[in-house]
Amino acid sequence: MSRGDLGVSARGGRQSNRDWRVGRESEYAPRALDMAPTQLKHPSYRPDIDGLRAVAVGAVLAFHAFPAALPGGFVGVDVFFVISGYLITSIIGADLSEGRFSLSNFYSRRVRRIFPALLLVSIACFGFGWFTLFADEFERLGKHIAGGAGFVSNVLFWSESGYFDSSAETKPLLHLWSLGIEEQFYIVWPLALWLAWSCRLNIPRFAGLLACASFAWNIHGTSSDAVSAFYLPFARAWELLLGALLAYSGLASSVTEASDSRAKWARHAASTAGAALLGFGLYATRSSRPFPGWWALPATLGTALSIAAGPRAWLNRCLWAQRPLVLIGLISFPLYLWHWPLLAFARIIAGEELPTRTRATLLSCALLLAIATYRFVERPLRNVRIASRWRVPALVTGMAAIGIAGFATFEAHGLPRRAVAGAAQRFETQFAPWPYENNSLCKSRYPFPEARAYSAWFCMLNRDAPPRVLVLGNSYANHLYPGLINDPDLRGNTVLSIGSCSADMGYAEHNPVFDRRYACNAERPLHQRQLIDDIVTRSGSVEYAIIDGLTYAYDGDFIPNLEKRIAFLESHGVQVIVFVPHLRANHRDLRGCFSRPLRPRALACDLDPAARAELDAQFAPVIAELSRTHPKLAFFDQNAVFCQGKRCSLLRDGMPLFRDQKSHYSEFGSSAVIKIFAAWAKTNAPGILRSQ
Repeated sequence: MSRGDLGVSARGGRQSNRDWRVGRESEYAPRALDMAPTQLKHPSYRPDIDGLRAVAVGAVLAFHAFPAALPGGFVGVDVFFVISGYLITSIIGADLSEGRFSLSNFYSRRVRRIFPALLLVSIACFGFGWFTLFADEFERLGKHIAGGAGFVSNVLFWSESGYFDSSAETKPLLHLWSLGIEEQFYIVWPLALWLAWSCRLNIPRFAGLLACASFAWNIHGTSSDAVSAFYLPFARAWELLLGALLAYSGLASSVTEASDSRAKWARHAASTAGAALLGFGLYATRSSRPFPGWWALPATLGTALSIAAGPRAWLNRCLWAQRPLVLIGLISFPLYLWHWPLLAFARIIAGEELPTRTRATLLSCALLLAIATYRFVERPLRNVRIASRWRVPALVTGMAAIGIAGFATFEAHGLPRRAVAGAAQRFETQFAPWPYENNSLCKSRYPFPEARAYSAWFCMLNRDAPPRVLVLGNSYANHLYPGLINDPDLRGNTVLSIGSCSADMGYAEHNPVFDRRYACNAERPLHQRQLIDDIVTRSGSVEYAIIDGLTYAYDGDFIPNLEKRIAFLESHGVQVIVFVPHLRANHRDLRGCFSRPLRPRALACDLDPAARAELDAQFAPVIAELSRTHPKLAFFDQNAVFCQGKRCSLLRDGMPLFRDQKSHYSEFGSSAVIKIFAAWAKTNAPGILRSQ
């Protein structure tokens, strides 16, 4: 999201060229394009663009605080991308046209514009996190501060994305992904423009080819790898290049400068169509739809049309250029920077969803902080002339320092000796990243090509020997692995946990529950069936199979598919034990079950006993049907770990049973479940017990 080119004055009128030399370029937009297509003159300030910034940042804030009220508000980021591309290209093009473009001057202006507010917010987040966050939370914050300081947040969050990624609402600097995209564009685009200018290339054609390639990448990526298309710069570059094309196309000039009646109505039509497209994008786009893709077009084209209409268009003049919007547009950069950390830290501290009044109060605080940042940090640093030559080195040094501090915090695992981390050390380690997704021993013994389709194949093997116990299922089966290999009564077994598909997928080659990229639903018949069959038939050592992680889609195919899997295993002499599906935390973060600074009282983490009865009733027909056809089949009720007597809880002995909001067991939870399982097995499956 562009904040790098925010305006610094609400006053209209033409500015002198001297302003360009003191870094006030963000107040300008192209005034005339009466030269060749690759030449621009210095632009004049346009308050309507600041008004568009206000709409964009307001939409983002509304979406983050009240998503149901404006479900497409996140496209405000795309509005900023277009504005940034337009203004930056106008600035660079004007300097190139006058023969005084300098990369060092350009980047110096970027530092003076971006670094003050970003540095302040980063320091504030680090300081607040020091006193309030547990070690794993502070470790993650340190990594994100380092990524923000290096303007690679988008790449960082892309690398973190996945099934086990922590909730976006608990990442105070998640919003810096958009700043990363913009700064990466600012690094590449000025040099590209300078080279194109030096080689006398047709710059609009050059920019247009890049924009088309980027848009094609975006369309393809949105359907094949939506996370990459969202975070990575080339898939989003077309939005900034759309603004660049607008700056060089001559459209803004021809519509803005002409004064005949036809041009007048063209201006009005362009601004009206632009506002309509922008409004449609804000209200019709949904986070559940593929994005950016085609859905990014309404807001970006609407923004481009609004800019092209020029400041004399009636809607631009009477709506976007109104003083309240302009003033918000002027502080939109610090407002964007402050709002998300306030919301995220509040959610972390509260441990639950924030009330509407609290979210509204936090946005008001963000507004006050943005005003103060603009008034007392941005403007003084931009306009002061005393020791001006030291401003850029000082800002760069400060940004490097906070980046190093963040990285050091990450390397030090969140500085666990801090007071808040030390008090939480007993339970906080249960929320650490899961180390049991893959190990080299398993992958070397079972190098199935399907594993390449998974970020987490859950291929775990505790010793270099044929497996005796096979853990079959998805991530909800994998979370049993640490308990099975460490329990005193079971650790003598060779345990193999492999596969990312629920056992009820059976022998079906196509199942709409999973995306076709997954091996269990591959277009060719090489899927989990063949994988498990090979392990069982070739090794000949599997005596027990534990099935967990069954889906909740108890439709007509569920029992037949599961029955086929069980029949195959039993035909090879394998004793099958099915773990009854476990209770869920309903997306609750169990950190809220413990006190922390600013919230001295822990939240209640009880579960309704009726939920267990409902789950038992739901699964009872499955037990009845499978027991009828497979009398040797055993069922283990793992929900005993949650319920003691009539009370059910997400904690046991003061420790969290889940490690994440998706209800995967923590290592403690895994051990607690398997301890109960071992006691059950003494009567129901004594052969699985092996302590040596």
